[in-house]
Amino acid sequence: MFSNKISKVIFSVFIILIFQSSCLFAADESTGLSFGFWDAVQIIGSLAFFIYGMKLMSDGIQRAAGSQMRNVLRTMTKNRYLGVFTGFLITALVQSSSATTVMTVSFVNAGLLSLVESAGVMMGANIGTTITGWVVSLLGFKLKLSAYSIPLFAVGVPMLFAGKNKVKHWGEFIVGFAILFMGLSYLKGAVPDLKQNPEVLNFLQQFTQWGFFSRLFFVFVGTIVTIVVQSSSAAMAITLTLCSQGILPFEVAAAMILGENIGTTITAELASLVGNTNAKRSARIHSMFNIIGVTWMVILMPLILPSLSNFAQSTFGMANPYTSAESMPIALSAFHTFFNITNVLLLLAFVPWLVKMAIKTVPEKESEESMERLKFINTTNRTPELATVELQKEVARYGEITTRMLGFSKELINSIDEKNSFDLIAKLRKYEDITDKFEEEITKYITDLSDQQMTHKTSLRLRSFFNICNDMERIGDIFYQLAKTVEVKISRKIYFTPEQRNQLNDLIEIVSRAFDEMNRNLSLVSYDEATIAKCYKLEEEINIQRNAMRKFNRENLNNENYNVDAAMVFTNLFSSLERVGDHIVNVNESVAGEI
Repeated sequence: MFSNKISKVIFSVFIILIFQSSCLFAADESTGLSFGFWDAVQIIGSLAFFIYGMKLMSDGIQRAAGSQMRNVLRTMTKNRYLGVFTGFLITALVQSSSATTVMTVSFVNAGLLSLVESAGVMMGANIGTTITGWVVSLLGFKLKLSAYSIPLFAVGVPMLFAGKNKVKHWGEFIVGFAILFMGLSYLKGAVPDLKQNPEVLNFLQQFTQWGFFSRLFFVFVGTIVTIVVQSSSAAMAITLTLCSQGILPFEVAAAMILGENIGTTITAELASLVGNTNAKRSARIHSMFNIIGVTWMVILMPLILPSLSNFAQSTFGMANPYTSAESMPIALSAFHTFFNITNVLLLLAFVPWLVKMAIKTVPEKESEESMERLKFINTTNRTPELATVELQKEVARYGEITTRMLGFSKELINSIDEKNSFDLIAKLRKYEDITDKFEEEITKYITDLSDQQMTHKTSLRLRSFFNICNDMERIGDIFYQLAKTVEVKISRKIYFTPEQRNQLNDLIEIVSRAFDEMNRNLSLVSYDEATIAKCYKLEEEINIQRNAMRKFNRENLNNENYNVDAAMVFTNLFSSLERVGDHIVNVNESVAGEI
């Protein structure tokens, strides 16, 4: 797995060198401002470098500090104000508001964050994503960062061969950082310089004469660009690059940046599609927050942009961004930051209202409580370190569903109504199908995650989930076999004695306590807190009760009034319940890491 990662990075470096050579060749061969297919390929390739570098950088830091980020989200979201800071901090670190918002939606889906807490985190993520604009505008266009990328490779690539996983992941971060800025450098060089050729902008100018509707049009363009590249940071880099080359006017670029704020909400909305109702509501809050903010800013842009321009010129001595392409990137970064901070300050007090609107627009579905589908995990591409949160919650839910089968079995054993008995048998059959489906889907999800690079601790945790699911599925099978045994008993008109029924109920009561202990361990925030001493005592109680029932059966077989067929069914049932106890012990041992 690790060698594949190194191969990808080395292959990326090789492609960069080829791409650099092709750019130099194209520069020698180009004349004037002719723009053809090869030029378009260079722009697409440069953008691909930028996006790949950002993904590598984001994945690296998530793997290096994934558990810490989970802890930060859990502990620093006590109120919406602290949540804003948390969202800003995580987004500034991972350089991806999409990663933060998807993580937040998944935490809401797993019940670890409330809607109010998630709103604060997402607002903070909007502020955090402005850091990318500042880095690009202050460094990307002031320094020749491609020259510093090779030394970064010299530092980062050897770290990929380190013995410690954390060092490897930080190496990925550094290599991703180098590729990101090399891509930005090539993107700047690939875009043609139109400063001295204003006639080329005539086509664009015709869309800037409609006033308010022109602003709406370019907001839409910015939204589409962000949706296409699936990264508001990449869209921001494109916009700033086009501005630095004089292609986009200041007000057009500002409108596109607003559209990029809307486009980034699509990622959270997509992540919530396979989530529960609260996950969808969390994504809806993010969308409403951004759409409301863009709406008021589009209306006030003719007042705010000139004021911001005058302030920048008088305070920092900048040239007028309306006329100077060099000043435009910094002015746009300032506008982006001003907009997001102001929007947070204006709407932070209205978070309860946003929550109410999200609840109203995303109503509870009647099938929400259906046990037939996964509730917490989804198909969104996640790093294993972050995916374990949803997996742990889903496995705990799996345990609760399996526990219900014990209640149905107890009711079936004690039922004297034939119709009710067959209804319970059908219900146990349905739940056995559900446990099979859960085991299949969860293990497939774990298998897909195992193809990615992960820490040793995460690998052990995924193996624990895998073993737990196997034992849960076996418990479901045993309960269904128990139901089939009772079905035979009913069809053959076999009846238990009061003593047999009472002893079965005593055994079920012990198994029920064992399930309670199992579910307590499964619902822990951290499996490191799991204790299994009590589960061993309960297993011993189950074995003692099983032995007593076996002795009772053996001693009464010589009694001519003791039904042999009933004795055989009795033996089958208490043996099945004892095997359920064994699998419960296996689950607790997997939780505690004794696998």
